[in-house]
Amino acid sequence: MPSPVREFIERHYLHFNARETVTAARAYEAHLAAGGRMMITLAGAMSTARIGRILSRMIMRDKVHAITCTGANLEEDVFTLLAGNEYEHCPNWRALSAADEKALYDRGMNRVTDTCIPEDVMRHVEHRMYDLWDAAVKNGTRKFPYQYFWEILGQSDIEQHFQLPREDSWMLAAKAKNIPIITPGWEDSTMGNMFAAWTMKRKIEEHRIMRLGTEAMVMLADWYQKNCNKGAGKPSIGFFQIGGGIAGDFPICAVPMMIQDLEWEDTPFWGYFCQISDAVTSYGGYSGAVPNEKITWGKLAVDTPKFMIQSDASIVAPLIFAYVLGD
Repeated sequence: MPSPVREFIERHYLHFNARETVTAARAYEAHLAAGGRMMITLAGAMSTARIGRILSRMIMRDKVHAITCTGANLEEDVFTLLAGNEYEHCPNWRALSAADEKALYDRGMNRVTDTCIPEDVMRHVEHRMYDLWDAAVKNGTRKFPYQYFWEILGQSDIEQHFQLPREDSWMLAAKAKNIPIITPGWEDSTMGNMFAAWTMKRKIEEHRIMRLGTEAMVMLADWYQKNCNKGAGKPSIGFFQIGGGIAGDFPICAVPMMIQDLEWEDTPFWGYFCQISDAVTSYGGYSGAVPNEKITWGKLAVDTPKFMIQSDASIVAPLIFAYVLGD
């Protein structure tokens, strides 16, 4: 079967960031073919950028085995699924005045660059979450943020509210494949704010129904140990980073934590690394740090395949995924 995206990339992506892109895509494919697994990290507003349209296919085709993302990317995939047809495009977003922005606020439209998310969908999800959190207090249960979202996505009446195809949601794909989702700093999100408000309204001082970030690190370490092909002669887990910040820095630290702090010295380094970011190398900036810097922190090995693509992830990530999928 012809693969027009692959053929286009192979023919035209010959130098500079383009060459780095195709080389990273080939190495991603080789990593999987050799028996390795892959974690994807999502920063920025990739869910609002509809990365789910192709990331869901990657998950369902077993090209992605774990996700680490910001709280915003976790919730915005669900918001888009439930209200995508009500999102508004702002074609002249660079020219909006403060008064224009205030008009959007008054209409309950929250702008993310060129896209406005309606406040109504956030309140829709909030009401469902309140019921789940109230039940968790009553039952004494504790869950990670993604598990509460999965519970909503499994409710019998939720599908009637879908405005986009199920296939466009990476959260639904992750639920179907039961892959772990780590959300460091989840509190820095709309739903995190709503959770804080819920505890204040209910006069709840103990927030234990929401499992902590340190527990997420333990979950990640456990998953890594079970999936890293330790001593099997196959590559360990790969790390495909979209953007920078906590979505990338938190999970990549799992390896040095196991090797240096737990003294599990047989833990292999990450077996593949690629980052797509428009950040440049600067003084102390993590998002623009070159991959070799991670060797000094015990995250990557000297011979780990390493790629740094300095470009717009909303353009490059779908191309790499399409290449790996054989589109």
